[in-house]
Formats: sequence, C-alpha cells, structure tokens
Amino acid sequence: MRLRPSLDLPFFEDRHRDFFAEVDRVGAEISAGAGAHHDADVDDACRGFVRALGDSGLLKAVVEAADGGLQPSLESRAICLARAGLARHDALLDFAFAMQGLGTGAITLGGSAAQRAAWLPDVARGRAIAAFALTEPQAGSDVGAMTTHAVRDGDGWRIDGRKTWISNGGIADFYTVFARTTEGRGARGIGAFIVPADAPGLVIEERLDVIAPHPLATLRFDGCQVGSDAVLGAPDEGFKLAMRTLDIFRPSVGAAALGMARRALEEALDHTEAREMFGQKLADFQLTQARLADMAAGLEAGELLTWRAAWLRDVRGVRTTREAAISKMVATESAQTIVDGAVQLLGGLGVKRGGVIERLYREVRALRIYEGATEVQKLIIARSLREART
Repeated sequence: MRLRPSLDLPFFEDRHRDFFAEVDRVGAEISAGAGAHHDADVDDACRGFVRALGDSGLLKAVVEAADGGLQPSLESRAICLARAGLARHDALLDFAFAMQGLGTGAITLGGSAAQRAAWLPDVARGRAIAAFALTEPQAGSDVGAMTTHAVRDGDGWRIDGRKTWISNGGIADFYTVFARTTEGRGARGIGAFIVPADAPGLVIEERLDVIAPHPLATLRFDGCQVGSDAVLGAPDEGFKLAMRTLDIFRPSVGAAALGMARRALEEALDHTEAREMFGQKLADFQLTQARLADMAAGLEAGELLTWRAAWLRDVRGVRTTREAAISKMVATESAQTIVDGAVQLLGGLGVKRGGVIERLYREVRALRIYEGATEVQKLIIARSLREART
C-alpha cells in the first residue's frame, strides 16, 4: 500500500507535485539499483548515491540557479519534499542528498562569486561531496562553547581544534568549518571557512560507528592552513551563517523522518491486512485500528507543521527559527512513535535483522538528535514565547 503525502494543500504549487513525483521515481530507481548496502561498504554506497543523485538532477535542489541549481534561491519546500521522498526509499540516499545542501548552505548564503563558482556546480552535479563541521566534543547544541579557533597567519589562516560527529567525515572533498576568530565565549566572533579535504593539517582522527551507519568522523585541525579566500563573508559572521543554514535545513530533518514514518505505516498496513490471528485479520482488532489511527494522525500533524515552516520561509520570507524548531520536534518525535508502532504490529518480524522495519527503527532514532536535539528545540520554542511577550 502506498500513502502519498498531503501535497494538494495551498502550501504547494503544481511544480512541487511534479518535483515530488520525480523524486519518488528517482529514489525508487537508485535504491533498487544499489541493492542492500551493508555497514562495511557505507562509504562506497554514499559516494555512489551522490553521483547518482547528481546524474538524476535532484541535487540541483540544494544549489541556486546561478550556480547550476533548480530555483533562483534555495527553496525549503523543494528540499523538504526531496528528503521526504528519498527517505521513504533509503535513509542513506536521503543522507547523501541532505549533506550536499547542509555542507554548502553557508557558501550559498555567504560565499563570494568566486567561492560559489569553485564549489557549488560540482556539488549540484554530484562530483564533489560536501560536509558541515560545526559540532565539537564539548560544543554540540551549545555552539557558544566552541573552542576550535582560527588566527591570521600571513596571507591566510591557521585553524586548530577538533570537530566531531561530522557527517561525510572521511569521504568529503571539502568541509565548511566554523571556528572562533576572536577570544571569548558566545556566538560572536565565529568565522566560517571552506577547508579542502587535502588541506595541510587536517586529519581524520577517528571514524565513528553508529547504529544506522553512515560516513561519520572526528576531525582534528593541527595548524591547518587555508588561504584568505577560504573565509565565507566577514571573519566574524560564521554563527549567523550557521543559524541561517539550519533554519533552511532543520524542517527537512522532520521531512526525512516523515518519509521513514510513511514507509513504516505502509508496511504496518500491509502486514495487518495479511496477518491472520484468532480467526480474523490483525487489522480487524480494535486495538490494531487504534494504533494505526494514532500513527496516521501523527504523520499528518508532522507533515502540516513541516510544510508550514517551509512555506513561511519560502513565501512569506520571514525568519522561521521557531517554526522550524516546532516542525522538527513534532515530526521526528512522531516518526519515532510511528516506527515503534510498526515494530509492535509486526511482532518478531519487526525486529528481524535486515527487514524494512528493523532498518527504519535504527535509522529514525538519530533524527531526534542531530541539527538540535528535541530538548534544544523545546528551549528554542520556549524562548520564542518569552520574547513574544516583551
């Protein structure tokens, strides 16, 4: 059974519906062609997915038209739809798409014409892999605690410090790195730098294994040398670029979670209609119907909040930090509940290694953590309520 997302709402135009149909077609084709990828070959699988997405043209959605992209400016709705469609087919395929955008968002928003021309067309074609290096061992959600620092060194900059939990770490061709450019603590005085993977002093310190494997690493910067042309915008504007990038991509995390949740609900519906139990279908039991109803309601609530956040940014042109936080929190928490419900309905099949639901159960969990854990989203929402009263 296929469940289509609610795209007939006023949030979308016909071009969005056509785009989603293409995403669904390409996602099915790429995932089928790739077959089952295993923990040992996740790097090669991710590289292959990036190249296939580039060949398909879908990566144009994360780059602006002037740089070989799809729209005149980055559009949150297109990014959300792409992630919702791709994640239904394969979470690593969605990851490959998303990181191309997250890793280059600051270049799109703050890069010079020369910087954009040097990196973005190859990203859109799937010929260069991008990464976003913000998190540190003691500075995850608390960006103000960042200790990686960059100092002027001749005509360029020297970067020292460590970044961890960096997606695409170890396979990226370049990293958008955030480092403190002035002494002190807090959001001020943080710069953004484009650091090629072969920059002197950049070391892949450790590859990190997680329950749903994807390329992930700790980076060490030992006097890493970059030129003056590596700085994005002014040397103290990195924090603003990071937050503007997350405002665009945070709702898309919820969209990816909803893609996984939609697949889980489809699998649960198929199973309960086929499973015979005590002389009737599992779907005939009221307890089953109640769980399926809760799963469907959670899916649609998450979709509405996600589409709203994306629409407000694209159409109204307003800052959507609060709306993005709400959509990510509700969508990812709901998706986790939906996938867990599918596990329960499938029973032993739900936890059988290699099954669709077992894979979704591992893959959906991280979305409640990265790009700001649920608890951080609650802090953002609560702070916005207090600010609205002043």
